[in-house]
Amino acid sequence: METYRRNTARHRVLSLRLTAQYLVLFVAGLLGVFVCFAGMYMSGIPQGLCILFALAAGLAVTGGTFYLNRRFGPHGLQKLMASRRHPRRIVHRRAVGRLLRFRRTVKP
Repeated sequence: METYRRNTARHRVLSLRLTAQYLVLFVAGLLGVFVCFAGMYMSGIPQGLCILFALAAGLAVTGGTFYLNRRFGPHGLQKLMASRRHPRRIVHRRAVGRLLRFRRTVKP
């Protein structure tokens, strides 16, 4: 009786390794490229030029999405958007001498 070895290394599932926010950007970008391609094609622009534009824009969207995923991580875009809402520095408009004076409390 022969023994068959299972080759599990070849049964890998293709995974994009993108989180939900990057998947939304990726799908929206590709949908935008498709709409632009269809509009260009219906407006009478030569077919070869439309295909070249679609390929270049699709590769740019794909590369940009994976670049953002590598740079900012799974929650990085949310952190980046949140950091824009916080002030960079706190501004005191009082004089320095006034900040250093101690206030005396009056006891009744």
